[in-house]
Amino acid sequence: MGAAAVFYFSACSPVPLWTTSADGLVKLRMDPTCLQAPITVHQMFQESLEKYGSLNAMVSKKDGEWEKITFAEYYNYSRKAAKSFLKLGLERFHSVAILGFNSTEWFISAVGAVFAGGIVTGIYTTSSPEVCHYIAQDCRANIIVVENQKQLDKITQIQNCLPHLKAIVMYRGPLAEKHPNVYTMDEFMELGNEVQDGELDALIESQKPNQCCVLIYTSGTTGKPKGVMLNHDNITWTSAHASRAGDMQPAEIQQETIVSYLPLSHIAAQIYDLWTGIKWGEQVYFAEPDALKGGLVGTLKEALPTSHMGVPRVWEKIMEKIKDASSQSGFVKKKILSWAMSVSLEQNLSMHSRPFRMRLADSLVLARIRQALGFSRCEKHFCGAAPLSTEALHFFLGLNIPLYEAYGMSETTGPHCMSSPYVYRRYSCGKAVPGCKVKLMNKDDDGNGEICFWGRTVFMGYLNMEDKTREAIDEDGWLHSGDLGKMDSDGFLYVTGRIKEILITAGGENIPPVPLEDAVKRELPLVSNAMLIGDQKKFLSMLLTLKCAVDPETSEPTDSLTQEAREFCQKVGSKATQVSEVVRTRDPAVYRAIQDGIDRVNGRAAANVQRIQKWAVLQKDFSISGGEFGPTMKLKRQTVVEKYKDEIDSFYKK
Repeated sequence: MGAAAVFYFSACSPVPLWTTSADGLVKLRMDPTCLQAPITVHQMFQESLEKYGSLNAMVSKKDGEWEKITFAEYYNYSRKAAKSFLKLGLERFHSVAILGFNSTEWFISAVGAVFAGGIVTGIYTTSSPEVCHYIAQDCRANIIVVENQKQLDKITQIQNCLPHLKAIVMYRGPLAEKHPNVYTMDEFMELGNEVQDGELDALIESQKPNQCCVLIYTSGTTGKPKGVMLNHDNITWTSAHASRAGDMQPAEIQQETIVSYLPLSHIAAQIYDLWTGIKWGEQVYFAEPDALKGGLVGTLKEALPTSHMGVPRVWEKIMEKIKDASSQSGFVKKKILSWAMSVSLEQNLSMHSRPFRMRLADSLVLARIRQALGFSRCEKHFCGAAPLSTEALHFFLGLNIPLYEAYGMSETTGPHCMSSPYVYRRYSCGKAVPGCKVKLMNKDDDGNGEICFWGRTVFMGYLNMEDKTREAIDEDGWLHSGDLGKMDSDGFLYVTGRIKEILITAGGENIPPVPLEDAVKRELPLVSNAMLIGDQKKFLSMLLTLKCAVDPETSEPTDSLTQEAREFCQKVGSKATQVSEVVRTRDPAVYRAIQDGIDRVNGRAAANVQRIQKWAVLQKDFSISGGEFGPTMKLKRQTVVEKYKDEIDSFYKK
């Protein structure tokens, strides 16, 4: 038993602010402005059951038809799953790991695991067998729930190396062959029929709000994945208060409809889709597994969500699709769209009221585009998990779609700062959720400091990682984010960079990369990704990728330039239609245009050290499968540096 556990169990010691033990207890950070009594997940579900029992909770497509499950059915299925987990031998504070795409079975397994006294642990569907093994071993998974045969095959490769594993459950498709302790979902749901209600109720009653019930594993962009321990209060308090700060409505006022499609192993999707859905009686539609390969809009048009959340890359992909469609339309249509978007952008940026022009632009053009995207009923469009580019922000303001940015991390149960229709400032990620605090530490002359968090969103600690936990949480209980930010006089927070991403040149200059990367992308509409290089180097350089079509089946970037990129090439005098053409021939017209764009960025630099001296265009765009992006499309900078070492080295050869 580790030092943190010994401290926790000491009879004379107070409950600590953090622990690294799955069975540990922590002190809750109660703020006098928001003293809601701590409750467990089961208590939250019971409260919602009384109010929303007959309302639809989950909607999923089976054989081409939408099937609906009410909150009463959802609760009963979750109890049934909990009993089956107990029958299979789920031990207290051991995990049920779930490896699959979003579904009713994912939700029911998660809630059932918590009811049964276990810990729900999501694993990304893109994870290798080695990563699955690390997570399942670290969280002591007794049961692993998988989506299909593909995911089952990963687990059967490693199951003999998992001493805690007792059973596997598969929820989609028939089993290719029968194995001991491997069950279909239907078989699993019947296993607990002999478990008495009293046994389950006793377990539920013994649960405390400051005990762990959810594990979120960081994607491991640096080092091993870390298991972020979240307790019942983290989940129930954040579901209640962060969502209301974002103006999500309780179902007794208006039942919200959302579409679940982002990975539930990520806290942003899990808190928004699953737990907030229970708290406020939301109707959750499940997208098809091809959602991020182009199928999402189809589900949006059928579900007609009232609220929608996307990571920046999802919003950027929507933007690129609209631009491509527009570029292929006739001259008159292009002009009308351009006019309508300029009217909307001006209205949203200046706040000068020109109601007639705005109503005309919206009714004639913009409303139709929103309808084509499935957003005709959508009142709130959220963006989280990474900073949004100015280009995307302005593009969607041009469609009269303000994107409300949220900011937080796995360690703050998702959103710690929220924007909403009533708390909004462009380029800001909003204000701290009421009852939470934010402060900036070690501020520089420009007011940039490390963003630190305090409140009931703050996690319990990293499972089995005391050193990492001590690095993250200081003696006063403040969580250090590692992000840099500024705050204005009204309390709006602006994220300006990441401490670990800051490049320190050989001359000792600190250069935050994102502003320069965004500036290059603004100047050059054919550039998809730009990554600044220069850590411990004599000067700055940059890797560039070009916008290309994505294979709808594999989500792999293809060699074909997008319509927008082709138009850029034509405009500068190139006939190139493929990335390989541009790179192989070092297309003079395109390369000259890129250099001109970089020269314009360099012309605005405050000092020579901030200028980009060399650059290269890579042969393929970044992707999840290529390893350059994590599961939520965050850039894995160290991976890029290692993968393109030869290109980077060539910049600095004498």
